[in-house]
Amino acid sequence: MTAMPVGHQRSKGSIRLAVGPKGIIRLREAHSAKVRMPFGVPEAILINTGGGLAGGDRFAFDITAEESAALTITSQAAERVYRSLGPAAEVDVTLTARAGATLMWLPQETILFDGAALARRLTAEISGSARFLAVESVILGREAMGETVREARLADRWRIRQDGKLVFADDIAFGGVPPATAATLGASRAFATVVLVAPGAEGLLDPVRAAIGERGAASAWSGKLVARLTARDGFDLRKSLIPALTVLAGGGNLPKTWSF
Repeated sequence: MTAMPVGHQRSKGSIRLAVGPKGIIRLREAHSAKVRMPFGVPEAILINTGGGLAGGDRFAFDITAEESAALTITSQAAERVYRSLGPAAEVDVTLTARAGATLMWLPQETILFDGAALARRLTAEISGSARFLAVESVILGREAMGETVREARLADRWRIRQDGKLVFADDIAFGGVPPATAATLGASRAFATVVLVAPGAEGLLDPVRAAIGERGAASAWSGKLVARLTARDGFDLRKSLIPALTVLAGGGNLPKTWSF
């Protein structure tokens, strides 16, 4: 008798969450994706009970801040993306901020290990009177553990619309040896993209540039602010990223998971 081939086990998960000014309106968790909301804090903590992502895994997050609501989304820990045997792990993030809402997407870092493959898509639909802040940071291996990323694949796609109009579109992609030219990462192995879309965003440009220092740059125009940061490792990246996010979050406290 010939044994039947066994496919590789894949992980999947999804979250659908909507909050209003008084709390949760709708919450649905599926499979390996969980969310926890501390009592009395407008914060959602995403948890991947699978312990990381591997090739072929699929996760989706659909999160809405209804009119005049405030919500910060973060993650329990850095997301780890392990070596793929072929297909990429896929993560789809859909974010909606209604009129007068404040929505902040502040997950911890994504760590790409050697051979990792990740396709991530972030789509946001926001009102012209809403405040939207998002960050995604990536670390190529853990320097403290002596890890070297010789090959990896990343496709990171952002699309942000305000009142139905596209106001920010960005794609970062590489495959094979991580880019290390003077025009890309150089000797850095950690990088981040930060975007704020909000009335008066331009007024925060100078303090954000001061917070970033020599680890990156920022520009602001037409009600949005965009910053790029690079650093030697994740710890070095946070030295500038945390102060910059604090400024963009209105000077309030970031989620405790972002503490050093």
